[in-house]
Amino acid sequence: MTYESKIASELGVKPHQVQATIELLDGGATVPFISRYRKEATGTLDEVQVATIRDRIEQLRELDKRREAILKSIEEQGKLTPELKKAIDAAETMAKLEDIYLPYKPKRRTKATIAREKGLEPLAERIFAQTSFDLEAEAEKYLSEEKEVKTVEEALQGARVIIAEWVNENAQVREKMRKLFLEEGVFTSRVIPGKEAEAIKYKDYFDWSEPIKTAPSHRVLAMRRGEKELFLMLDSCPEEGSAVALIEREILEHAANSAVDQVRLAIKDCYKRLLKPSMETEVRLLTKKKADEEAIKVFAENLRQLLLGAPLGEKSVMAIDPGFRTGCKLVCLGPQGQLLHYEAIFPHEPQRQTAAAGMTVRSLVEKFSVQAIAIGNGTAGRETESFVKSLGLSKSVIVTMVNEAGASIYSASEVARNEFPDLDLTVRGAVSIGRRLMDPLAELVKIDPKSIGVGQYQHDVDQNALKNSLDDTVMSAVNGVGVEVNTASKELLTYVSGLGPVLAQNIVDFRKENGPFSSRAQLKKVPRLGEKAFEQAAGFLRIRNAKHPLDRSAVHPERYELVEKMAQDLKASVQELMTSEELRNRIVLKNYISETVGLPTLQDIVEELAKPGRDPRESFEVFQFQEGVNSMADLRVGMKLPGIVTNITAFGAFVDIGVHQDGLVHLSHLADRFVKDPNEVVSVAQKVQVTVMEVDVARKRIGLSMKADPFAERGKKSEKPQPRTESKQEEGSMSDKLAMLKAQFGKR
Repeated sequence: MTYESKIASELGVKPHQVQATIELLDGGATVPFISRYRKEATGTLDEVQVATIRDRIEQLRELDKRREAILKSIEEQGKLTPELKKAIDAAETMAKLEDIYLPYKPKRRTKATIAREKGLEPLAERIFAQTSFDLEAEAEKYLSEEKEVKTVEEALQGARVIIAEWVNENAQVREKMRKLFLEEGVFTSRVIPGKEAEAIKYKDYFDWSEPIKTAPSHRVLAMRRGEKELFLMLDSCPEEGSAVALIEREILEHAANSAVDQVRLAIKDCYKRLLKPSMETEVRLLTKKKADEEAIKVFAENLRQLLLGAPLGEKSVMAIDPGFRTGCKLVCLGPQGQLLHYEAIFPHEPQRQTAAAGMTVRSLVEKFSVQAIAIGNGTAGRETESFVKSLGLSKSVIVTMVNEAGASIYSASEVARNEFPDLDLTVRGAVSIGRRLMDPLAELVKIDPKSIGVGQYQHDVDQNALKNSLDDTVMSAVNGVGVEVNTASKELLTYVSGLGPVLAQNIVDFRKENGPFSSRAQLKKVPRLGEKAFEQAAGFLRIRNAKHPLDRSAVHPERYELVEKMAQDLKASVQELMTSEELRNRIVLKNYISETVGLPTLQDIVEELAKPGRDPRESFEVFQFQEGVNSMADLRVGMKLPGIVTNITAFGAFVDIGVHQDGLVHLSHLADRFVKDPNEVVSVAQKVQVTVMEVDVARKRIGLSMKADPFAERGKKSEKPQPRTESKQEEGSMSDKLAMLKAQFGKR
């Protein structure tokens, strides 16, 4: 089966779609470009399908590289038979390939190697035949002072370690054992004796077991983290008797006799010494990979939702990074995010220069015609919000809290230092807060996605896989929205299809030296930006004040001539076509179908003509926390409060309710119905109403619910048992459920 056919079968698409996608990818096309501008070639495959094809073809090619290396190695040993080559060619997974190769793989010196050096392999072969013979008499033939085989038992033991190695290298045994570990294996964690106090955050795993095949990703990663930190002992094996019995069914061929008894002993030795450690390592890698994939998927989806948060747009903004002792850092930004003014104010304790701070804010609002005030949601955030709202500013001035997660990372980054080399870290942080309100996407791309605060186990998962997934997510978001080339930062331009950091910097430098771009065609004058890069990037770059009206849209320059033909046929200009719905309705799309342009592209063009450069993000809406609820001390069980979802995990969602500590809405409290996936119900940055279920001020834990009447079921038996998504704590209180968060989540 060809690559194309195999992938097509897995995805449920046609082989020619896969083939066209692979050819485009091999030609240097990006996932966003292929899914947006090559729909006819791929049969309208979306970004997810194109990315899946990209990743799968890479896996298959890696498999073939390994296959070639194995064939070469065995051939050089002079052991490659037609049957063996056929088996290697037929192997569809890396595990199967390695199983076949294991007997031929160069080995370090083993017990079996030493036994062979003592001349015991013929005895092992006689025993492994499992026929009845005088075992002791046969073993005596191999006694040798020179080879240090002094007793019959030493001879038999040497033969058994050779047999154990043969069993371990049996591809069929390994395949069935792997399946047994995955199907019947159990994760078992125990606290390391004497570390109970130190390991208290892992209390739920002090004596815990659950089937490998049903263990959710967050528990797998939590147990592994506990083991890595030397607090837990973790096993992942099936019941030993079942494993040994499986091998015996595969290996034993005759009724009981002395040779069979020796093979049984070799099988037990093989399992304990060779197969069990090997399979446990392999299965733990497989389950880790699966857990990583699920955690990365959660992270990527959260990041996408955050990046695509509603922008305030180009308005004059005052941003405040709040604080008590060190004061509040205040900045004023122009409509394009340019820094106009900064200073510190001290409205809170201990200085409490409230009146002076109020005068400063009012005068700056007037001086810079401030239209919105963004306040970071960290320490002193709610107090600063109350202070600003008490100043009697015009109702037209928006006052809103902004999630500042990662702002401190940005302020200390090379990006921030290059942009504001002479400014204090906290001033840079305030600038970031203000810009996040104006355009979350443009500002958040400057921060390492792992530091934005929407991940689950981001430091525990495969870092390369995480980076690749997050880069895909950011690129998808950036290209989905489009980028204004005359105002975009280097960091934002870096994620545009076909560009990257070098071309992004070249665009910024060209813009500084030559002024704003007046057309997309002018991009070709940027150093090193050739035809291929222009083809990939042009459709995603916007020029708001361009001479050609299509330069403001997502219509690709390669289709300008087609649009001009449409306008010409209607005896109108392109601009008139873009402003007149009546004209657009008169376009007969089938008249413009060609070998390279089909209905999908034509429909996209007409939609874009109707709303050129339309931002796909939602419109900004002001959000307000509950007045008078500023800290955990203000919370009471039963309170109904507005909140914003800040993070989604496999076991629920975290919600900011304005008290400097996010609360957890557990999976079982996300809705009045059964919820399997939190993303069915909530998204990052979504505004929600929650009910306070439990408050633990000492441990800084808040339990929340989104059910209409969350207390109605207390004391009643649930009609449908909820699946375990955290641990045994589901059987306890909400506070108990929250107890694992530090272990499972790490630093946010």
